[in-house]
This record gives sequence, structure tokens and C-alpha cells, in this order.
Amino acid sequence: MSRIGKNPISVPSGVEVKVDGQDVAVKGPKGELSVTIAEPITVSLEEGVITVARPDEERESRSLHGLSRTLINNMIVGVTEGYSKGLEIVGTGYRVLAKGSNLEFALGYSHPIVVEPPEGISFSVDGQTKVAVHGIDKQLVGETAANIRKLRKPEPYKGKGVRYAGEIVRRKVGKAGK
Repeated sequence: MSRIGKNPISVPSGVEVKVDGQDVAVKGPKGELSVTIAEPITVSLEEGVITVARPDEERESRSLHGLSRTLINNMIVGVTEGYSKGLEIVGTGYRVLAKGSNLEFALGYSHPIVVEPPEGISFSVDGQTKVAVHGIDKQLVGETAANIRKLRKPEPYKGKGVRYAGEIVRRKVGKAGK
């Protein structure tokens, strides 16, 4: 049995969950999310507790069991608390400015790079070198942070670039093995 999939999900107060066959919709104080669960998995809601079950022990069913439970739990956490991912900018002359809801990065290129937030995502800037991505959809927050990091990945020699908050960049020794 899946150790993650068999755990029940308790629905906190202020959160409304609707299960309609394979579609699960969650509505909370921060917003609304929905997901379609893959076919062999069944979802049931009884007295504020969501249970995810699988019909058999086939490989596909086992792999989808824990995934489905985690997707539903992430939606519930998203509409109650939300998610955020921090980014740090390291490098001489590298900085970020908030221009309305957009971000403008100076990352050593000949031009500034403007990043517009997708629907449901907001940015907060702390100083010139720290950015946080906020939202209720965990996947969208992570993907947006990854796209920002992709603008200038941290390089291994001086560590310059955009990195996740707390990310450790493995450094290499330079030319003559200093």
C-alpha cells in the first residue's frame, strides 16, 4: 500500500471541496483550484475527510495513488496558506527592480530583461538582490521561479547568477588550480 496515498486528508474550516467523479475542486480564502485525477484512482469526501483509493495493485495504479493524494493536499495548502519561492541574485551589477507587477532584471546582458507574472502569481522584491514568487498553485510557483533562474544560471567559477534562496552552488577551481 502506498504510504502517502493511504493517508486521509482533513479539510480545514473555511475550505470547500467538491468531488465530481474524477474532478476535484477546492475553494478557500486565497482562491480556487481544480484538478482531474487520473482514471483508475477514486476520490471520496466524507465528513470533512478526503480519502484516495486505488482499485488494484497494478504498477500504474500504485504510482498514481500517492501522486493523486499529494496533488489534492497541495491544492488545499495552496488555498489556505499559499506557496512562495525565494530567489537571490549574486554578481557585481546584477540587480532586480519592481516595475508595477513586472520585474526588470539587469543580469550582465546588453539589455534589461522584463519578466511578467503569469495569472495567479505575484512578485515581491526585497532590496536589489532578493525576489520572492508567491501564488496558490505549487507547480506554477515552482515553474515561474525556475524560469527566472534560467535567465542567468549560477556559474561554477564565481557563483554569479540567479539562484534559489539557500541553494548551494558547487564551486570549481579556476585555471592554474589556485
